[in-house]
Amino acid sequence: MHVESMAITNPIRRVAVIGAGPSGLAAVKYLLAEKYFDKIEVFEQRSSVGGVWNYSPSSSKKGMSTTVPHLTPHEPAEKPVWIDRAEGREATFVSPLYDRLETNIPKELMRYSDKAFPLEAQLFPKHRAVKQYLEEYAEDVKSLIQFKTQVLEVKLKDETLSTWSLTAKSLSTGAHSTHTYDAVVVASGHFTVPYIPDIPGIRAWDTSHPGAISHSKFYDSPESFQGKKVVVVGSSASGLDIGAQINEVSQGKVLVSQRSESYLAPPPNGDKIIYPEIVEFLPPTAYDRGIKFADGRIEEHVDAIVFCTGYFYSYPFLSSLNPPAVTHGWRTMNVYQQLFYIDHPTLAFPVLSQRVIPFPMAENHAAVFSRVWSARLTLPPKDEMKAWEAAEIDAKGDGKEFHLLPFPMDADYLDFLHDWAEKANPRPGLSNNGQGKLGTRWGERERWMRAHSPDIRRAFVQRGNERSKIKNLSELGFDFEQWKKQQQATR
Repeated sequence: MHVESMAITNPIRRVAVIGAGPSGLAAVKYLLAEKYFDKIEVFEQRSSVGGVWNYSPSSSKKGMSTTVPHLTPHEPAEKPVWIDRAEGREATFVSPLYDRLETNIPKELMRYSDKAFPLEAQLFPKHRAVKQYLEEYAEDVKSLIQFKTQVLEVKLKDETLSTWSLTAKSLSTGAHSTHTYDAVVVASGHFTVPYIPDIPGIRAWDTSHPGAISHSKFYDSPESFQGKKVVVVGSSASGLDIGAQINEVSQGKVLVSQRSESYLAPPPNGDKIIYPEIVEFLPPTAYDRGIKFADGRIEEHVDAIVFCTGYFYSYPFLSSLNPPAVTHGWRTMNVYQQLFYIDHPTLAFPVLSQRVIPFPMAENHAAVFSRVWSARLTLPPKDEMKAWEAAEIDAKGDGKEFHLLPFPMDADYLDFLHDWAEKANPRPGLSNNGQGKLGTRWGERERWMRAHSPDIRRAFVQRGNERSKIKNLSELGFDFEQWKKQQQATR
């Protein structure tokens, strides 16, 4: 890794952070730790911190849906749903969280480097515990956050200086304001614009049976599927979990349509029927709610289909960016090391990567871009950054695989970022003998935990209602020291 020679010429003093979710909060902490920037402002459209970890109650999802199929990332900014609470009106935006969601990452791995989850939190925390954790993590930076403020546009103000003009709107008053920043962190997340594929016949089927086809973004609890014949499409973590919940109340076993077996899937226990992908929604004139699968099987009388098929990358406020950050929406374009916008590296996109552990990744990304922007690290020349992206496209393609970093790639990348940040020129007055705030580096124990996460999660889920009592790995029979001794004994 060649990390030199593209110095950012304009001193960066004013930084905007879009979003106060896990990535935005980490960004603020690391920017502050540089003791370099004059102004750090955070714009958050919700009423509180946490991003997608702000659970939307089922009442705010009722009757909400997306067009079927849904094939474009180019959506306008989302409109808030206002909820009246005792402490005032709250701006809520639909979150993909559902009522019974638990993380699929053990709390020891999921944490930020400088804050542990509470000992009493279950091993795979419930979403409310994660929200509380983020509230506490944000306590010392809340004064920098403008809540109920939606960013409408970020455009290049001065090409030679790589400065940005940011226009935001107060959702409470409707007032617009525009300010100039030397750098912008795009920490707005990528779980907003759902994808529903265009399968032959899906439009006519949706017209004939309105509301039968939905996306996991709008799922909250299984009750509305009581006594229905249900197909769940996709084998992501949410697909597996939503399918298992619906299976408790559905008519017969849930039918799961998937292209390939999930790395998270529990061993077959007969609680669902696996089908390959759907190839056709059959004509309503000839079939009663019929769908056809790739192996030729046909199922009729299907009452509901839930697509757990993921989301597009989408940044409505960056529509003037050239070259664009989004075209087809399967990845963020023109980025170096999954982070910097190549043409103007004063724009950063933390945690684009998927199949990673987001909180420590957010820290390590923030540690890098904070040091680049405070002139303690430099980037390679633009042509070298473009060559890096071209090589990644050659290796992984130009679609969603570009951002996928399944283990051990995620662990290697996390450590690479840590070591990159550690190479920064020291500055007197910073912590760690002038090195500044450093994030997470995974050693053998963390890698062991990451490698075994699917097995740990399966063992946890199999405890049923007892799992809320499980607070650590050893209670499930996973012991790193014992595993290490066994490894040494077999050498």
